[in-house]
Amino acid sequence: MNSIQGKVALVTGGARRLGQASALALAKAGADVVITYRESATDARRTVEKLKALGSKALALPCDVTSEVSVRSMIRAIIDQYGHLDILVNNAANYEAVAFDRITLAQWDAIFATNVRGPFLVSREARKALSKSQGKIINMGSLGGLRPWADHAHYCSSKAALHMLTRVMAKALAPKIAVNAVAPGMINLGEKAAEDFMRRMARKTPMLRNGKASDIADAVLFFAQAPHFITGQILAVDGGLEWS
Repeated sequence: MNSIQGKVALVTGGARRLGQASALALAKAGADVVITYRESATDARRTVEKLKALGSKALALPCDVTSEVSVRSMIRAIIDQYGHLDILVNNAANYEAVAFDRITLAQWDAIFATNVRGPFLVSREARKALSKSQGKIINMGSLGGLRPWADHAHYCSSKAALHMLTRVMAKALAPKIAVNAVAPGMINLGEKAAEDFMRRMARKTPMLRNGKASDIADAVLFFAQAPHFITGQILAVDGGLEWS
């Protein structure tokens, strides 16, 4: 495995949840971490404090990943601040459950804008810097992109598209940039409203538990440190739920 000490890592949507966990894991491994946020400014400030406590030269930047202008400005700010970019984690995403016949065009387009156009835009704008550093792109996919969920047609379709985009970019950006994706299964983030659902899903999972944020962060860290020869892979981190 390769050291990421002194590398610069960008985690979109890194202020909370899995993005925050991934950012902290990268910082613990020695990376200087930039996170982006759209509406979570307070959470972003708190996350930066945690990152700095780990010794990371951390930075939080506002960014709408669906906006070309916003993404370009964010990438420019990173290069101005650090001079290089080595790791990109396309984590920013939206999720919602809606019955198939109730999904509006606005909901469909909004999910695809964040979950597919966002990673495409950020990757495209970061390509030049990542090529110079022989960098890594890690997309945050989903078990929903591997298995159909009846009340998540737009979400599942967007994550399946992101998985294909991962494989396309792995070819298009080779040999300078390695591109992979982590596909989380049922991850328990301690939300009370989801307690009953999580208990049911744990019983259906071969490992007899739901995932933790640290499980996903460790998978992101694996790809960040992995040999450059590993590319185009979709890693399901789901306790075996995909094939159960």
